[in-house]
Amino acid sequence: MSAVVEIIDAGLAVSVQDRGRTGYRNIGVPVSGALDPVLMAAANALAGNASEAAVLEVGLSGPSLKALSGTVRVGLSGEMGAQLVNTRGQVLKVAPWQTATLFPGDVLRIGGVSHGVGYVALSGGVQVAEQLGSRATYLRAAIGGVQGRAPRGGDRLQCEAVRGDPWLEFRARAPWQHETGPIRVILGPQEDHFTHEAVASFLSKPYAVTRDMDRMGLRLDGDKLAHNDKGAEIVSDGVAPGAIQVPANGQPIVLMADCQTSGGYPKIATVIRADLPRLAQVRPGDALRFVAVSHAEAATALREQVQRLAEWVAMIQSFRPPGVIDEAALYGANLICGAVRGDEWNLHGVDLTLRFGAHHV
Repeated sequence: MSAVVEIIDAGLAVSVQDRGRTGYRNIGVPVSGALDPVLMAAANALAGNASEAAVLEVGLSGPSLKALSGTVRVGLSGEMGAQLVNTRGQVLKVAPWQTATLFPGDVLRIGGVSHGVGYVALSGGVQVAEQLGSRATYLRAAIGGVQGRAPRGGDRLQCEAVRGDPWLEFRARAPWQHETGPIRVILGPQEDHFTHEAVASFLSKPYAVTRDMDRMGLRLDGDKLAHNDKGAEIVSDGVAPGAIQVPANGQPIVLMADCQTSGGYPKIATVIRADLPRLAQVRPGDALRFVAVSHAEAATALREQVQRLAEWVAMIQSFRPPGVIDEAALYGANLICGAVRGDEWNLHGVDLTLRFGAHHV
């Protein structure tokens, strides 16, 4: 059964993303997709979706969504919360890393992301049309997403209605934490275009994230990386997200999900896949350090990340939100004991209190 959500307010830097558009870089089509696929998978896990279902990626402030038909479960990952305004006029706080279920007429106001990007998953995934095998938005070419653009107020998004108990919500026991420490890279493929001192500096000195950052790439600022006599340009070759180009000014550029498919600057290194999501969570002014690893170490890091995410998903727990009676406990208890003693307001451990108020804002 389908459901429909209307966007009341589109927020800022919001786009539909999924696993990305792979297999078309040879004809100049970037991969796009979620900047942080780990957090995308986390939001989808909370909403009960497949890990790569299309979601709303939030770069600055989240959208306001109104359920028009069907019951919709919304999963939030990242450092952003929300307010649920139900049809009874109640305003309920929704914490980060949990779900909120919208019945027709309910409105969910999603706040800003305090750090990096966040994700909004709708039950069944955002059902915009696929283009070249993906729903991911690539704004520069108007591909994917909502008619090739960012969502606007008045847009209507289809998803799936909640299956199972609509009064049950889900939350993570703890926020997902990316690894810390230096960003791991594999040197090359053109580190031989740099002096030994430049490679050593790249692997030992901090680089600051500048304000010149978007879904295409991050410009960094730090010690100038000097090219050797091979020069600061190459015959253009293929590039991929994670590649670190160094133009003639010696300041590195890390390519991200919407990066071009080829480039003519030497690439000193490439960020390993397991660490690329960490770069989606940086802000201007953050300091980055890099460390070189082998291909085997990169593969191990990715396997460990997949395992850690599976363990995090396994720890998601269900709960009854404020105002909802735990019917399973209610019907499972013996409420008639044959005698009234006056001290049985809490009958057999069943809390009959309507839990309004505890999460009101």
